[in-house]
Formats: sequence, structure tokens, C-alpha cells
Amino acid sequence: MDILAKITTVEKLTAELEPRRRAGQKIVFTNGCFDLLHVGHVRYLAAARSWGDVLVVGLNSDESVRLIKGEKRPLVEQHQRAEVLASLWCVDYVVLFDEPDPLNLIRALEPDLLVKGGDWSEDAIVGADFVKSRGGSVQRIPLVPGACTSGIIQTIVNRYAKD
Repeated sequence: MDILAKITTVEKLTAELEPRRRAGQKIVFTNGCFDLLHVGHVRYLAAARSWGDVLVVGLNSDESVRLIKGEKRPLVEQHQRAEVLASLWCVDYVVLFDEPDPLNLIRALEPDLLVKGGDWSEDAIVGADFVKSRGGSVQRIPLVPGACTSGIIQTIVNRYAKD
């Protein structure tokens, strides 16, 4: 599949998922900012994909990232972040969303499995109740120690700050 074809809209994605769902394929959904993709993200996405047949990544738009992370973020603009994610073998679809959380996207896509990092308690995972109410499940993936975007940013600042 063409990498850019993996980047889609919720309307197109809903239509593409329906025949896959009818064929019995398990739809896995996760979301995030994915600013400065690192090994923790890659391991997380590969693990998420291993639990189903289709991995959909909801990607916070630039506007959404600014709402939740502040005006200095993201460092990488949304179309570049989307393309990098789409280039990964384990990612089947990338869909941008503007809201601070993916609840509307989760309701529209109706995934079978919702995946988040282990730093989220299940009761704090947006959309968990909706997915479980439809017979789906929620999975948390342990974080990779030392692998985080904020840590990378701090390392850059520390190494390149003027003395």
C-alpha cells in the first residue's frame, strides 16, 4: 500500500473498515501526538498491531497538540508526523483529529481493541467505557524506560544550550 494512502479521513476510514470488520478482522485503535518518533513509540505500535488485524492510529493535529502540550509543541508538523507513522509496517491507517481527546473518533470507528501506554490507568483512558460497552477490550502497554519525547527535548536543550 502507498504510504500516503494510509493517511485518511474518518469518513473514508469508516467505509474501509466495514468490510474488514464483516470479514472478522479485529480493529485495534490507539492515539497520540507522536512528536519526535522514538523507540518507545515504535515498540508500542508494533505491540498494538500484534493484538489485531488492523491498526488505526488517531494522530493529534497540530492544534490538538498545542491544546494539550502547550504553544511550543509540536516540534514536527502534523503532515510530517502522519507520514512517518504511515511508513511503519505495523500501522495500517493514520487519521488526524483536532479535539484534545479522541472520543469522537473512537465512537465513529468503533474499534474492537483500544490500546494506550502503561502510564494511563484504565479508568482514565478516553473511550474505554465506550469500547467495552460494545464488547471490546482495552489493553495497556508498558512504557520503554527512558524513551520519551520530553526527555529527548531536554537532552537537546542540555547539550546545545549556551554556557
